[in-house]
Amino acid sequence: MLKSLFIQLWWIFPLLIAGVVIKTPWFKGLFGEWLIRLSAKLLLDTKEYRPIHNVTLKTPYGTTQIDHIFVSRFGVFVIETKNYSGWIFGDEHQPMWTQRIFRKTSQFQNPLRQNHKHVKALEALLHLPTEQIHSIVVFVGGSEFKTKMPSNVTYAGGYISYIKSKTEIFLSLSEVDSVTTAISTGKMPQSHATNREHVQNIQRRLDLGTPRSCPKCGAQMVLRTANRGDSAGSKFWGCSAFPKCRNIQKVT
Repeated sequence: MLKSLFIQLWWIFPLLIAGVVIKTPWFKGLFGEWLIRLSAKLLLDTKEYRPIHNVTLKTPYGTTQIDHIFVSRFGVFVIETKNYSGWIFGDEHQPMWTQRIFRKTSQFQNPLRQNHKHVKALEALLHLPTEQIHSIVVFVGGSEFKTKMPSNVTYAGGYISYIKSKTEIFLSLSEVDSVTTAISTGKMPQSHATNREHVQNIQRRLDLGTPRSCPKCGAQMVLRTANRGDSAGSKFWGCSAFPKCRNIQKVT
């Protein structure tokens, strides 16, 4: 009897497993990335906008990982995707934003600041001026903005309109080819080893007990606390050779 019942209802078990997997952050993140790629493929001319996905670059502070890059005559578009649901509160100048789901609230790093690091890494690699690199943050997962967001913070699909709104030509077709090649050859290989190294770098940055050297002069960095301005009370790494070297790093 049990065998007969199993034969009749075997299809329920894959559905149950699929239902659990779909609710995991891993799948939601994967779906969000796929949504960005699909909308770009359908709505952006691939001859005009050259896509490069999942780019990991070496930086003086370790590594940085960029979700999506589109290279065009209108500049380089750097996209950071965020998979959040619920209400989102934030301001472009705030270091932390807030997510609220019913009565539960949590904070996460301002994604504009996070993407700013990606932009800087590309500036160093490509030697392009800031105005030629456009930062975009795309929220997927059914979230709703409850504060006014800048135009480069959008929901999935909205980023297409933002990209197309940029019509000033910065690069020639040959320069677009050169920039695309520079990113493709300058990025780290997509592999488990690259992902592991990136995760380890993040863990080291979060560990305030890990000693670090100044990438500009080689002196030891010292953990300090800002005592004035908008960042008052927040910690940062400052070069011990100050004021000779004024290099600082934010604690992220």
